[in-house]
Amino acid sequence: MSDAFIGVDVGTGSARAGVFDRRGQLLGTAKREIRLWREDHGIVEQSSADIWAAVVASVREAVAKAGVSPADIGGLGFDATCSLVVVGEDGKGLPVGPSEDAARDIVVWMDHRALDQTRRINETGHEVLRYVGGAVSPEMETPKLLWLKEKRPEIFARAAHFFDLADYLSWRATGSLQRSVCTLTCKWTYLAHERRWDPGYFRTVGLGELADEGFSRIGREVVDIGAPLGAGLTAGVAAELGLAPGTPVGAPAIDAHAGGIGTLGADRGGAPADPAAELALIMGTSSCAMAVTRDAAFVDGVWGPYRDSLLPGYWLLEGGQSAYGAALDYLVALHPAFPAARETAAAKGVSVLDHLEARAVEMAGSVEEAARLAGKLHIVPEFLGNRSPEADPAATAVIAGLGLETSEASLVRLFVAGLCGLSYGTGQIVEAMRERGVDLGTIVVSGGAARSPLLRRILADATGMRVALPRTAEPVLLGSAIIGAVAGKAFADLSAAAAAMCGIGEEIAPNPALRDLHDARRRAYHILRRAEREVRAL
Repeated sequence: MSDAFIGVDVGTGSARAGVFDRRGQLLGTAKREIRLWREDHGIVEQSSADIWAAVVASVREAVAKAGVSPADIGGLGFDATCSLVVVGEDGKGLPVGPSEDAARDIVVWMDHRALDQTRRINETGHEVLRYVGGAVSPEMETPKLLWLKEKRPEIFARAAHFFDLADYLSWRATGSLQRSVCTLTCKWTYLAHERRWDPGYFRTVGLGELADEGFSRIGREVVDIGAPLGAGLTAGVAAELGLAPGTPVGAPAIDAHAGGIGTLGADRGGAPADPAAELALIMGTSSCAMAVTRDAAFVDGVWGPYRDSLLPGYWLLEGGQSAYGAALDYLVALHPAFPAARETAAAKGVSVLDHLEARAVEMAGSVEEAARLAGKLHIVPEFLGNRSPEADPAATAVIAGLGLETSEASLVRLFVAGLCGLSYGTGQIVEAMRERGVDLGTIVVSGGAARSPLLRRILADATGMRVALPRTAEPVLLGSAIIGAVAGKAFADLSAAAAAMCGIGEEIAPNPALRDLHDARRRAYHILRRAEREVRAL
């Protein structure tokens, strides 16, 4: 019996691998940075070769740290950002932008070059849009494909395959062209509840050739998350990774969705929680807020409902904030005291955000009271638009209450105000879901920011919901390892694996003493949001 499973997570800035046992205990982990190219006009690109090299190095190191042999590995699962990989007939990447650099073959999820294509697709009002919250986002794949066709027609014509990054990784590992129901449903407009593409949609939006080809370049065979792909790892890839040929590989998930798999329905004192009562909030460069329902629920501005795209037998609703960790990093870097704070943090061997959090608790006297430090500062941190529930990629950030302060203490207050603003944005998504009958009681957090006691406290108080922290420090990696475990037949399905491998560590309730404070700050938040929309309309 195989005793260990590997999860591979490719985020915006790094590739990571983790080895877990059957109880969900992390045995070893490793990480490698990956390159990101940014240019004007919203262009953000990556390299599949660079990412694959980072994956190989991470897997080898994680397995070595775990102290397990290749024979112990019962399965492997991938997750990745919903970025578009363009591959030619020879299996090599094609240049997706004006650089003409073939190494830059990935249009990153956060790339906003396709704003015009997004607008025109949404103006069609096609019935398919009903299953993406009423409007596609420039972060999704059909606007990106339309941009390629219109702006890079020779590349579009030469492409043999268009992959979501997670599907690219599983194809690279196994040679299988099967695609995941998670990636294609959530980002490509595949109708999972009917198990089909809609040819009329593609013809209406200007991508009719994909329908004419029988969708061969974007995925003819769509399988459930965790379904074993091909014959497992090919001999060549197994040698690269230091694993056994034929090691099972499961159909992958988007990175945030792997976090949902690794958190929803987790063990609560010997019994799994009801996943339909929980919101999975995965906090990274962006955030993703996911809820599952037993019946289809349509929420304007929230992507979905998507059938079987997170847990089997459930519909998925997916909201999110396009800038989350990225918004906080950018916000604090604006302050005059930031360089000095960064030096202080480096001297202590901690990140600048960890340093600011420690200072906030010190200044306030406790984690519970730290929100009061924000004072007159109010922030709508929509530096990269509003993904949910407004589906407004042109939205911008607003900061009110700034003076000429230059001290570290004023930087700390700005940091705390940013945490409040991010939490009110999450609350806005929750309220949109509740208005459509989605009854949520607990937010289960994951991602790097989830380890922050201050953020968890502000999130609970700002939303009025309980906030739970998973037992594992790596729920996204665990979600991908669960995919590998299901592929290797260690568990019957994702829900059974989650019940066995996931658990909740700490859970906090909102503090009633801070309700009035957050009610007032939330009103200010909405006033500023409305003002930004009115000013933009001028």
